[in-house]
Amino acid sequence: MNPMRVGIIGAGNISSIYCENLKKFPSTELVAIADIVPAAAQAQAEKYEIKAFTVEELISSTEIDLVVNLTIPAVHGQVAIQILNAGKHVHNEKPLAPNREEAREMLRMAKEKGLTIGCAPDTFLGAAHQQVRKLIESGIIGPVVGVHGYMTSRGVESWHPNPEFFYKPGAGPMLDMGPYYLTAMVNMFGPIRRVASITNITYPERTVTSEPKKGTVIKVETPTHFGTTVQFHSGVVGQLTMSFDTHGFEGQPCIVVYGGDGTMIVPDPNSFDGWDGRPETGNIIVRKGGESQIIRATEPFKTNSRGLGVLDTVHAIAEGRPNRASGDLAFHVLDAMLASIESSEQDRFINLETKPDQPSLIGDAEFPAERELMG
Repeated sequence: MNPMRVGIIGAGNISSIYCENLKKFPSTELVAIADIVPAAAQAQAEKYEIKAFTVEELISSTEIDLVVNLTIPAVHGQVAIQILNAGKHVHNEKPLAPNREEAREMLRMAKEKGLTIGCAPDTFLGAAHQQVRKLIESGIIGPVVGVHGYMTSRGVESWHPNPEFFYKPGAGPMLDMGPYYLTAMVNMFGPIRRVASITNITYPERTVTSEPKKGTVIKVETPTHFGTTVQFHSGVVGQLTMSFDTHGFEGQPCIVVYGGDGTMIVPDPNSFDGWDGRPETGNIIVRKGGESQIIRATEPFKTNSRGLGVLDTVHAIAEGRPNRASGDLAFHVLDAMLASIESSEQDRFINLETKPDQPSLIGDAEFPAERELMG
């Protein structure tokens, strides 16, 4: 297959790894990058030897077939709709959109125009979570009863150069980090049926301590602590603790899966390999009968493979099959995350309106050139 021509909108922190990998993958040709700050796009263009466009130029360019949308969460949907309207495939950074209305419009437009939507995260396609799925399906811990995800931190204002948007609608710990956890869980157990949650804004104002905005006071406009329960159509019961108001601790697991015959500690869903040098959090660990077995991931894509979802989408378009990190999957995760906020506000369970297919596992013969490059 010929490589697909790709452009990127958004030259912020995350754009570097996308540029690096999309330049490296034989199936993608990175053509250009754009940003509302022209100097930011120019800097990345020079670094990666690609073109610097304005946002409008990139969206309308005949040199580009698929656009990776790395804008801030609040405009993910708006920008994606412009991209689709221009007749281009789109891969959004997470979340898919800040609300269901824009997400629905994206899916409607893509279907009408014969285009494909992809969306981060694509970490569930990496070595660790592909292997976790295979182990669970092998019955290594017996029938799955429940799962618990933990993402506890004190927020981002101490290290992120532009932390304000993390505390506005469309972000917060659930919409920022929830996509990794919920997507990993849907990959393991299939779609979610209903959601119940209690949320809180513990600190109504946050003071930035990072540069260059040190001393800026942020008004918090979205929940920053979540105690959420989800029930999957498969019957598995899940719980998530998502917080920008707390402190994690050494050895705290990211995800724990409870089975009838054992327990599995699952690596960080924001990582491809999962390995961070600490066996208690960076490996797959199976505990049965009082003994623990440490399992290192052996599936492909162990290195930082962001853009793997774009790669899968490119191949899906060429092969006429559904992509795995799809718009339907991302809308389902968005539906669950918004329901976690609404449940707390409305003091009730929320039944989800979406029910995508469980993504298929990556086959042994897929992406041979890229898997060799990425390990």
